[in-house]
Amino acid sequence: MTRKPTHMDRALAQARAAAERGEVPVGAVIVARDGAVVAEAGNRTRELNDPTAHAEVLAIRAACDALGQERLVDHDLYVTLEPCPMCAGAISFARIRRLYYGASDPKSGGVAQGARVYAHPQCHHVPEVYDGLAAADSEDLLKTFFASKRGEA
Repeated sequence: MTRKPTHMDRALAQARAAAERGEVPVGAVIVARDGAVVAEAGNRTRELNDPTAHAEVLAIRAACDALGQERLVDHDLYVTLEPCPMCAGAISFARIRRLYYGASDPKSGGVAQGARVYAHPQCHHVPEVYDGLAAADSEDLLKTFFASKRGEA
């Protein structure tokens, strides 16, 4: 029996595509309440010479553009790595309903690690957060990518 692809599988595909472009392999997918994929993206910071071109931000921008609105109420975000503080803030500003992420990020995370953006009283919207989805696959992608950059692979 074959397993039905999930939204996290799509996020992982975006992360793999980012790695092939020489970007840190992070992928994101935004899904409507009915399960329809509204937008998906992978990191493009190097390609676009834009430090804000993280997968989450690009996916949020694309979804808002596609829907003609600045808020994504009733939408969920699947991302392969715990969002950094910048992305966690963007997720809050976009009013994302649920955040699902794969690998935790002890170095740069902003949700469960480090800044813990959603724990601050200044945070006006806190999405439901679910971590650890396809964490091993996400971690493997990142480890392989960085090992290749260090010449270990």
